[in-house]
Amino acid sequence: MKKSILATKLGMTQVYAADGTVVPVTVLQAGPCYVVQKKTVENDGYNAVQLGFGKIRASLVNKPKAGAFKKAGLEPMRYLREFKLEDAQSYEVGQEIKCDIFAAGDKVDATATSKGKGFQGVIKRHNQARGRMTHGSGFHRAPGSMGGASDPSRVMKSKNLPGHMGFERVTVQNLTVFSADAEKNVILVRGSVPGPNGALVCLVDSVKH
Repeated sequence: MKKSILATKLGMTQVYAADGTVVPVTVLQAGPCYVVQKKTVENDGYNAVQLGFGKIRASLVNKPKAGAFKKAGLEPMRYLREFKLEDAQSYEVGQEIKCDIFAAGDKVDATATSKGKGFQGVIKRHNQARGRMTHGSGFHRAPGSMGGASDPSRVMKSKNLPGHMGFERVTVQNLTVFSADAEKNVILVRGSVPGPNGALVCLVDSVKH
């Protein structure tokens, strides 16, 4: 059965493996999540489940979402995300999903919104090299040539230029679950997970493993 869960990123730390090596891990507060809605090929054209996660005041939930939670017999939740699963029929509306669906050694893909870094130049944003910093040089941190002059009289598409950096949907694939604590609803994932502390993270089974 394909597995998925919603989590919030608590931060990073390091733990010791069984052989004594130090392992950097990301700590995720994973679940408990609840199945708010189930979709099937017969009714909706595809198989999927909607998971709700996180506490929120009822007054902060709009009417469509409040109606979905009421229909499922659940309290309003802050996050609502849909996962396409071929075995969606095996889930039941209102079912609780905890982090123990994952075990140590499982391969997962983590999706989150990366940290926003504001407006940045080409050196930081695109890893370009700067010019000489000597006095006579007139080129230091500029983006460089813009391309053609009278023909084609425009900047070519895909030219690397300064602009907004970060705050994008990022997926890191093939991460390894170090451990999962069902009592504390905490998952430790080897390596880094995108997003700042407190960001919503979607964990699913790795598609490439």
